[in-house]
Amino acid sequence: MTSEHRPADRGRADDVCRPVRSRRSFAVRAGWATAAVALTLGACTSGPSTPSAGSASRRTSSATSGTTSDAPAQKGPQIVGAPASLAALVRTVYAGGDLTRTASPTAAAALKGRRAATGTLDARAEVGSWMGTPVAVVTSGDDVTLAVGPTWKVVGGWWPSLGVEKPSLGPGPRWVLAIGSDARPGQPLERTRADVLQVIGIDGNGGGGVMGIARDLYVPLSTGGRGKINSAMVFGGPKAQVSTVRNVTGLPVEGYVVLGFTGFTKIVDEQGGIPIVIPKTVVASHARNMVIKAGPQTLTGKQALAYARERKTLPDGDFGRSRHQGEVILAAAVKAKLAGPIAIPSALTSFSKVGKSNLTAEQILTFTAGLHQVSPLEVGRGVAKGAFGTAGAQSIVVLGNEARRLFAQFRDGNLT
Repeated sequence: MTSEHRPADRGRADDVCRPVRSRRSFAVRAGWATAAVALTLGACTSGPSTPSAGSASRRTSSATSGTTSDAPAQKGPQIVGAPASLAALVRTVYAGGDLTRTASPTAAAALKGRRAATGTLDARAEVGSWMGTPVAVVTSGDDVTLAVGPTWKVVGGWWPSLGVEKPSLGPGPRWVLAIGSDARPGQPLERTRADVLQVIGIDGNGGGGVMGIARDLYVPLSTGGRGKINSAMVFGGPKAQVSTVRNVTGLPVEGYVVLGFTGFTKIVDEQGGIPIVIPKTVVASHARNMVIKAGPQTLTGKQALAYARERKTLPDGDFGRSRHQGEVILAAAVKAKLAGPIAIPSALTSFSKVGKSNLTAEQILTFTAGLHQVSPLEVGRGVAKGAFGTAGAQSIVVLGNEARRLFAQFRDGNLT
């Protein structure tokens, strides 16, 4: 990074999704969601249309075993869109039946003291897949049941209608590393430089954060030696990148999701773009001077990528670039939150076609659902940065106290 890219302003950034409050001077703005894991998780879906309660439509999913049924209504919830085996599992949940063998330990414990439902309950299921594993979200009123196949198992959710006080979404706090690969056509997605490094966290209590990491941060690599933090993926793949981020930040990051440029633009366009408020007009020098105008707009895939990658025309260079990436993630997550948990299976399916991850279906399903439990006013954003220096012939960013304070702040999963 050359001298003209040095940051001129390390203060607060303009809001993407306002209003937001900050309790620490180096935590910049928030406005959240999904989680999401966000756009990088493909959670920027607009969601499928909602059928009316008791709809007669029936669908069969190739990602599941069993088929939906046109049989007469049975006692208990009627699950529109669910394969027979999943519908039977959800009926067991609402009937108060034994879930010892058909639920994860945490979900089974959460549901142990539930009360059985009374009357007829209508529910809706959406089925998708995550890296080849069937996943499903079933909604009934304010209740959400998360399940993983092919032998369906309840892995989490929330059930206020059954008297279950707290959501079951895995232990908190939790963090996932979102990686944007610099792979060009023909290059391996998982063995090139990490162009984007964003840690997405949730605290399990309605708060969260998105922390960008300057890619030139010079640190010990998990593969040995020292180097720029984004080079860990070149030497050891995304697992080495996660290990390096864990060691540097002290955060027990669960795993990663990684996308390339083409996959990113494809997901954004498939899901109808990203509604966002651009704080200041940006001219993307690397994208034939594409102009991203200030103000509210919906970015296409190419526009979102250009905004997330530009650094040369920004006063704070790569730090501003990382800030923009966080803005895009937050905006996509807000869209996902508005779509609701029912949109998660479609988003995970879309991501699985173009991205890579080492997270299990249970991990990603409970994490993304957890992002829907987050309040937009309780999510902060920051960038781990430092002073400029050199190592050999290369320009680097030196890890300093400001970044270490940010890491410490994020240990509860919340950056507000």
